[in-house]
Formats: sequence, structure tokens, C-alpha cells
Amino acid sequence: MNSAISIGEPWMWAAFIVFVLVMLVLDLFVFGGNKAHKVSVKEAAAWSLVWVSLALAFNAGMWWYLNGTVGPEIADRKALEFLTGYLIEKSLSVDNVFVFLLIFTAFHVAPEFQRRVLIYGVLGAIVMRAIMILAGAWVVREYSWVLYLFGAFLVVTGMRMLVMAEKTPDLEKNPVLKFARRHLRIAEGDHGEKFSVMKDGVRYFTPLFLVLILIEVTDLVFAVDSIPAIFAITTDPFIVFTSNIFAIMGLRALYFLLADVADRFHLLKYGLAMVLTFIGTKMLIMPWYHVPVGASLAIVAVLIGSSVVASLIATRKVAK
Repeated sequence: MNSAISIGEPWMWAAFIVFVLVMLVLDLFVFGGNKAHKVSVKEAAAWSLVWVSLALAFNAGMWWYLNGTVGPEIADRKALEFLTGYLIEKSLSVDNVFVFLLIFTAFHVAPEFQRRVLIYGVLGAIVMRAIMILAGAWVVREYSWVLYLFGAFLVVTGMRMLVMAEKTPDLEKNPVLKFARRHLRIAEGDHGEKFSVMKDGVRYFTPLFLVLILIEVTDLVFAVDSIPAIFAITTDPFIVFTSNIFAIMGLRALYFLLADVADRFHLLKYGLAMVLTFIGTKMLIMPWYHVPVGASLAIVAVLIGSSVVASLIATRKVAK
């Protein structure tokens, strides 16, 4: 497998983690992340542009540094791996958006309270991804055959997503939700953006806390799908981690950008299913043929792009 050796030096890991923490603090305490308000499409678009620009700037900076230290060949390959990984993770995160929308709608969460839930959702996702990526990188390094299990899992997941694309999951049958309702004191009714309240000296959790639990579980489920996918592109932990985190950091802005028009992208699920199937197949045929990273990037872009265009055309025809 390519990229077995990581280009991430200790200072690079430290600098990136500090950058992530600084951005989270700015989001929480400077740019209004801790204030309940409805995020406008304009604000979401601006933040989406910021996150995509930061990811591309990071990639350019990494290429520039590697070009001067280890040569243009490795610099070009690592930059392409990051870009491909970022596109895959960003594309798969769109599926998160559909599920988040379903959860918020089912629990009648007001738009001004959704942002706080998603902030904690992103924090949880970052921690879970970090643990799973580092564990996955160790497993792949020690037992390279695990990549074939990842490949088979992605093919099965992709095929299942194709079959289930038009089905809406029943949240009331969700085992996590059933467990939470059975074991936690739930204060029904509207409690604003609070996750818990005190009643007669006893702490009760609000329905918004149940929403947060479902959001975190959703992040975990999607991480199980997406992290094996990026290991098909590179096994370099630094590339896997940075591309994943950049995609996750922009997830909240992406949600508010797409929330009002999500129904116009209903065919995107088929594109995402085909991406997972392609990546899984790519991993399974590695002993006989290695698909170049550039070709993977092109195929993923075409699958996602064509499903978006097909969605827009189909919904425009229905509107007429």
C-alpha cells in the first residue's frame, strides 16, 4: 500500500491541533457560536467558503513545505492524497446533513437551537475521529490485510446504501433512543437550548439532550464508513487525520447551507453509495491493480458531480 510512512512530524501534529483548538474557541466565544440564533444561508455560505479555503490553503502550505524538504514527487503525491481524501470525506459528510435534518425535524428543534447541538456534535466527532484514525493507522500498519476487510465492508455498505436510498429510518425504533428514554429522566416540553433542567431538586434531561445523543451516534456511524474509505487513498495518519478534521469542522456550516434545499439533492445518496462501492472495490483489487490517486479523485468527483446535477435536473422538472 502507498504512503506507509507518515510525513507528519511532531511539530506539524502540534501546530494542526493548536489550529483546530483556536478555531473552535473563536467559533464558540468570538463568532457567536454560544448564542442561540438562526444561522442564515448567507452566514453558512460564508463559513463554508472559509473552511474550504482553509483546507486548500493548508494543502498548499503542506505541498510547499514538502517540496522544499523531501522533493516535488512526494509533495505532489501527498497534496493529491489530501485533496482526494478531503473530497471523499466532504462528500460523505453530506449524508450526515440528511440524517441531522431528519433528527431535528422529528424532534421539532427550532433553527436557533440547532447550532449549539451541532457545535457539541462536531466536538464529539473530532474526538471520535482522532481515536479511530490513530487506532486504524496502527492496525493497518501492523496487519495490512485489514485493508481488504475495509474494502469488503465498504462494498457491502455501498450496496446497502443503494438499496436503502429511498427509505426513511424510523427514529422511534432506534435502539440508542429507546435505551436513553428507558434509563434517563426526560423532562418533556420546550426548554430552549438547555440539555438538562432541575425539577424539585432532581435533574432531568431535555429532549434536546436526546437529539445530541442521536447526533453523536450518527457521527460515530458515519466515521465507521468514512475512515476506511480514506485508508483506500492513503495510510499516512497525518493526511487521514487532517483531511478528516477539515471536513468535520466545516460540517455545521454545510448543514445550514443545505438544510433548506436538502430535498433538491435526493439523488446524491446514490452517488455517495457508488463512491463507497468504488473505493471498496479499489481496496479489494489492490493485489492485482493499483488505481492511481489522481484517477480516484477524478472518479469520485464525477460520481458526486453527476449525482448533484441529476438531482437538480430531476427536481426542476418536478417543480415545473
